[in-house]
Amino acid sequence: MEDDAPVIYGLEFQARALTPQTAETDAIRFLVGTQSLKYDNQIHVIDFDDENNIINKNVLLHQAGEIWHISASPSDKGVLATCYNKTADSKVVTCAAVWRMPLELEPGGQDSPEDAASPAHALELLCHLEPAARGSTACVAWEPAGDGKRVISLADNHILLWDLQESSSQAMLASSASLEGKGQLKFTTGRWSPHHNCSQVATANDTAIRGWDTRTMSQIYCIESAHGQLVRDLDFNPNKQYYLASCGDDCKVKFWDTRNVAEPVKTLEEHSHWVWNVRYNHSHDQLVLTGSSDSRVILSNMVSISSEPFGHLVDDDDLSDQEERRLEEKSQEPPQDSVIATYEEHEDSVYAVDWSSADPWLFASLSYDGRLVINRVPRALKYHILLQRVCEEAGL
Repeated sequence: MEDDAPVIYGLEFQARALTPQTAETDAIRFLVGTQSLKYDNQIHVIDFDDENNIINKNVLLHQAGEIWHISASPSDKGVLATCYNKTADSKVVTCAAVWRMPLELEPGGQDSPEDAASPAHALELLCHLEPAARGSTACVAWEPAGDGKRVISLADNHILLWDLQESSSQAMLASSASLEGKGQLKFTTGRWSPHHNCSQVATANDTAIRGWDTRTMSQIYCIESAHGQLVRDLDFNPNKQYYLASCGDDCKVKFWDTRNVAEPVKTLEEHSHWVWNVRYNHSHDQLVLTGSSDSRVILSNMVSISSEPFGHLVDDDDLSDQEERRLEEKSQEPPQDSVIATYEEHEDSVYAVDWSSADPWLFASLSYDGRLVINRVPRALKYHILLQRVCEEAGL
C-alpha cells in the first residue's frame, strides 16, 4: 500500500550511529550521528510527520569528533551520550561524553531537509565519561527505567558504572569491574536489562556474551562461544525477563534463555554478511529487526518465543465443520516463526536499526553512506496483532 512506502532521508556525511529519542513518547524522533574525518561532525535530529509522511530535521554540531555510538537519556529529552574518536599523543582513542541539546531547539524544527543553509546549533558538553588509562569506550548504556542518573560505559576490558549528578554535569564513578583472561580482551557492546529492577547488564567481547550484576559488579552468566565470530550487538526481550538476542559476524541472529545458556533457544540465518544490529519491538516482542552489511534490513516474526504468540484469526461463522476441525488441529501445532519482510532500500552496509519510542509500528535504519530509511510494519500484520490482543483480552 502507498502508506507503507518507505521515507528516505540523506545525510551529507557517512554515518553509523542511530538512536530513538527514548524519553520522547509523543513525537516520532530519531538522532543520527555522522562520521567525517575532514569536517565538523553533526547530530541530525530527525522528526517524522506520520500524517503527512515527511521528515523535518535540525542539525547539531558535534565538533568533538566522528561519532561511533549514540544513546539518549530515558528521562530527559534534551540529554544524550556519544562515543567519538579523538587523537591524543599520536593515538586515536574513543572517548565518551554526555551532552545537552540547546533549549531553543523546538520539536519538529521548521527547517526542511532540502534547506542546506539552515543554521546548525551547538551541543552543550555536560561531562566526560573518561576514567584515566581505561582505554577506548565502545558504548554507553543508560539505566532503562531510571531517572537518567545512572549509565554504564564499556572501555576496553572495563565495565564502568557512573552516577550522573548536578543535572548530568558531573559523572562520579560508582563501581567497576574488569574482564580477566589471556590476550587483549575488549568489550564490543553492552545492553542494560529492563528487568530484575535494572540490576543486570549483558556485554559482548569477541565471541562471548557475559551477564553482570550491577549491585556487586560480578559476573552472573557466560556464553563462551555464543557466535562463531565477533558478537556485534545484544538486546533484551522487553516482556520476557530471561530472553536475550545476539547477532554477529557469523551472519547469525541467536536467541538465548539466560537461565540455560548451553544452547540458543532459536537461531536465524537470513543474512548473508555480518549482522550489526538486533532490536526487539518494545511492545510486541515477536517483532524483531536486524540490519546487516548485506545492505538489508529484515523484520522477523519470532512468535514461538514471544510473550504473546498469535495464530490465524478467522470468523467461526464462515467456517464449515471440516474447516473448523482443521483449524483446531492447526491451533495445537507450535506457532511458526517467519520472515515478515525484507527491506532493500539501502545500497551500503546497514550499521543501525531501531524502533521508534513513540510509535511501535515504525522503525528506522541507517547505512554507512548516510541514508536513513523510515519504514512501517506491514499494515495487515499490525491489524492482525491488534485484533489478536483484543480477542485475548475479551477471552475469545
